[in-house]
Amino acid sequence: MREYLLVFLVATAVTYLLTVVAREIALRTGAVARVRDRDVHDEPIPYLGGLAMLGGLVAAYLVARELPFLSDSGAFVLRDAGVVLVAGALICAVGVLDDIFELDALTKLGGQVLATAFLIAFNVQYLWINVPGGTQLSLDPAQGALFTGFVVVATINAVNFVDGLDGLAAGVVGIGAVAFFLFCYGLTRINDLERATTAALLAVALAGVCLGFLFHNFHPARLFMGDSGSMLIGLVLSASAVTLSGQFQGEQLSNEGGSNTVATLLPIVLPLTILIVPLADLVMAVLRRSWAGRSPFAPDKQHLHHRLLEIGHSQRRAVLIMWLWAALIAFGSVLVSLYAATWVWVTLAVWLAVTLVATFLVPTVKKPTLDLHQDATA
Repeated sequence: MREYLLVFLVATAVTYLLTVVAREIALRTGAVARVRDRDVHDEPIPYLGGLAMLGGLVAAYLVARELPFLSDSGAFVLRDAGVVLVAGALICAVGVLDDIFELDALTKLGGQVLATAFLIAFNVQYLWINVPGGTQLSLDPAQGALFTGFVVVATINAVNFVDGLDGLAAGVVGIGAVAFFLFCYGLTRINDLERATTAALLAVALAGVCLGFLFHNFHPARLFMGDSGSMLIGLVLSASAVTLSGQFQGEQLSNEGGSNTVATLLPIVLPLTILIVPLADLVMAVLRRSWAGRSPFAPDKQHLHHRLLEIGHSQRRAVLIMWLWAALIAFGSVLVSLYAATWVWVTLAVWLAVTLVATFLVPTVKKPTLDLHQDATA
């Protein structure tokens, strides 16, 4: 655990420091979020936060290679993490081009598919699916590739869609990464397995990167992550879950009285579970735009975070509320999968009640002054 904590701190510190460099590069290259009709920020904000985030991930990986616990673990742990980072660099490069030149949606999709294909080419894909009961459903290479492609590309675009307010995407993904790390570590502890896993390493590094970036990105933001950042963290989050799916046999996935079904399926559905709010937003946006006869990729101002602003929340409060929902779903899934104690259900019930009150009752009690320093990039 101490080595994981060191990896987290390195990722946080390096990302925090490199954000200043990324901002300067963005200003010099013209990668700036200019004010558009659908945006509500009132001054241009630099992009390219993804460069700092990539730097934080790489620094965390290099440090992990020198730590006894992680470097002496199975060769696949660092090898697979390196493959994910190279794929992340590819998708980050596509995002940088988009931040500077504004690529069309199909070109960005092609970049996402290319990065995912790189993962699959180096065997970072679903090889089998653990199903409840301790059995496994084997996947042939084509099935595994298609399933991996769907999960990774869907997660990338869900994160991109939720990147609409200062600190929103970084917070949601950071919360998800912490929850996933706790799941990975808890699963290995309960089953007395090797604590070093690719999934845990990537998740803890991703959590640190998101925290380091939030110091510059929480309202009022001095830098946006842009597509270079949102696509990068979406890929790393989903790829970390992919690496875990093939590491444990079905009979190894026991827990301390929690739901074996949830524990078995969580490595598969966790990226989608954590991002259920932005994924729901994504589906509703596609249906809404298609019904109106517009392109599913055409931007608008009807995302969930826009609706929170409309009912009276300030920018910061809207972000914190979406963090609460993300944390409830992410940590709730992990707790239910690993434990069955009464305190789990009591905690989740109280958490749900607080979140509902904060979402629907607080705006009617206190109407905030409209805060226009925010962005809607999707």
